[in-house]
Amino acid sequence: MLDDTTRGRIQAAIDSQDVVLFMKGNPQQPQCGFSATVVGILNEMIPNYGTVDVLADPEVRQGIKEFSSWPTIPQLYVKGEFLGGCDIIQEMYGSGELYEAFGLPVPERVPPTLHLSERAAAYVRDALEQAAGQKLHLRIGANFEPRLYLGPEEPGEMVAEAGGLDWYVDLPTGPRADGIHIDYVETAQGHELRVDNPNAPAAVRDIGVRELKALLDAEAGIQLFDVRSPEERATAQIPGARLLDEACAREIEALPKDTPLYFHCHHGGRSLKAAQHFLALGFEQVFNVVGGIDAWSRQIDSTVPRY
Repeated sequence: MLDDTTRGRIQAAIDSQDVVLFMKGNPQQPQCGFSATVVGILNEMIPNYGTVDVLADPEVRQGIKEFSSWPTIPQLYVKGEFLGGCDIIQEMYGSGELYEAFGLPVPERVPPTLHLSERAAAYVRDALEQAAGQKLHLRIGANFEPRLYLGPEEPGEMVAEAGGLDWYVDLPTGPRADGIHIDYVETAQGHELRVDNPNAPAAVRDIGVRELKALLDAEAGIQLFDVRSPEERATAQIPGARLLDEACAREIEALPKDTPLYFHCHHGGRSLKAAQHFLALGFEQVFNVVGGIDAWSRQIDSTVPRY
């Protein structure tokens, strides 16, 4: 039975802030997946909230279950009212009810417009055929990281149509996903669905050597830059790439900020840093060649020496 002392401590914690989460661990290091899920939702929606680590206090860990008449952790309280555990919070988040609980404007329930390449549609359609009865879900997180998965329909979802397929999206995903392009591409790691989101803040984009070769074959004047040393460049080169020296960097800085820029090095590490530098200068379409010239030699042109 919950004793008065523990009950008082729990009530004091609930009264300490408008939003209080009883969880396993802390927001920086959640100790269970359910706690991590709710922390992720809260971090996205509100700047501040209180937490109680039940693992650090066995009496509170057991007492909060009796206090709330709820058997599991985490548990969320808003303005002194118990809202529920992980599943309920996820449902409220997807339906918009959690926005109302926090006094925030609820996003409009407008299914996003999605653009799907024929290759991507064929790939997804095949996956759905192998997972009978499952739904195709799309999530775009607060940091615009995309997630695509198959599973049962979830509460509060909207349905967007693209490529002859139904895409199930939750309420927060709607405006973030509007206008995205989904393609099926080859990378150094294999094949994947790639999401190009015009709503996302600018970021360095990966490009595989096969994609790069297709671009070089199809278009003239591709701005491709080699960030290796002159000695490495003397050993092996990708045709059309320019050495990124100080003079070249000044030329790049004078280009329009919507100019697509492509960077490569030996394996992709140095070129990523160079790409991030020009992204910080305001360039909007900056690409890093995954695997660098080593991948080019292995996948495109074996006459290019490896070193």
